[in-house]
Amino acid sequence: MSIPTPSEEAVRERYSAAASAPEPALCCPVQYDARYLAAIPDEVIERDYGCGDPSRHVREGDVVLDLGSGGGKICFIASQIVGPKGHVIGVDMNDEMLALARAAAPRVAERVGHANVEFRRARIQDLALDLDRLDARLAQQPVTSAAAWAQLGEETERLRASEPMIADGSIDIIVSNCVLNLVREADKTELVREMFRVLRRGGRIAVSDIVSDEAVPEHLKQDPELWSGCISGAFQERELLRSLEDAGFHGIAIDQLAGEPFAVVEGIEFRSVTVTAHKGKQGPCFEANQAVMYGGPWRRVEDDDGHVFERGERAAVCAKTFELMTREPYADQIIGLEPAEAIPVEARAPFDCSRTAARDPRETKGGTGASVVQDAASCAPGECC
Repeated sequence: MSIPTPSEEAVRERYSAAASAPEPALCCPVQYDARYLAAIPDEVIERDYGCGDPSRHVREGDVVLDLGSGGGKICFIASQIVGPKGHVIGVDMNDEMLALARAAAPRVAERVGHANVEFRRARIQDLALDLDRLDARLAQQPVTSAAAWAQLGEETERLRASEPMIADGSIDIIVSNCVLNLVREADKTELVREMFRVLRRGGRIAVSDIVSDEAVPEHLKQDPELWSGCISGAFQERELLRSLEDAGFHGIAIDQLAGEPFAVVEGIEFRSVTVTAHKGKQGPCFEANQAVMYGGPWRRVEDDDGHVFERGERAAVCAKTFELMTREPYADQIIGLEPAEAIPVEARAPFDCSRTAARDPRETKGGTGASVVQDAASCAPGECC
């Protein structure tokens, strides 16, 4: 457990006030799908502070986690998209914002016809520890000595490990709207790791945030007003993408980048960005005689594991990479080439994924080299031979 920094205190105070009265300086103009706004109470819409619309990436039936859910607007939009078979969890640590969201939830549920949203209190860089549960424990067993403080630390670690608030691999998509920049510098790496932990294999993220075009100097980071205003705590553009790479995400893409800056401080431009990424490239590599072909338009591309795909060339890949390359976000540019004779899973040998090699067409044809000539006379009118 750490003592709040001046920047964290400034964030708490500013967003507590913003839960009661709108503060335009905390948001960028964003166009949301009007179909979903009618069901959301005015006080939630008026106190929404964001810089993008990550809800565009939510699908029917998803289990959604909204980091820094605030008054609940993105959660309530996602609730309608996922439908009654989906589920939405909003996480925030600000009491006033949570009160606003929790009060609105029953009204939204009545208007849309299903109740599938819940709000939990936690720091978004520590999704394993439920702060409401911790407060309940402290009410029963107040900390009155150094020994009790040590015991509390042991209890919180036990809760994180054995009863995490958000379980490992339980989320289909994580969304966030202008909140990652509010997390203190020392916790940003853990924040991204937590996002990776709670996503299921094949899950994805869509985060809208503020990024800087240059590194933010230390004296600006120490300014609580700039930090709480979503400015000086911003990731540098490349830094955000690299942090996702380091955590193990793949298929990382800039979905949208604002042309005009949200703010300019000492010549540094801060603008909104929406980034998407996926989880699921980890695991062993086995030979299944599969190949992929990059269709263009670039001459060659390189994936997150260093595989280089030349346009129009059959590249030998392992079964895991083949599965990744033939689904989003690559499927519209990659052609999957299955072998004529599938290799059973139990018969697949280990595959060396440290290099990219061409796959001989005869491998995917079964290695026979047999020629097949079709009689043109057998073709029906209008059919391709």
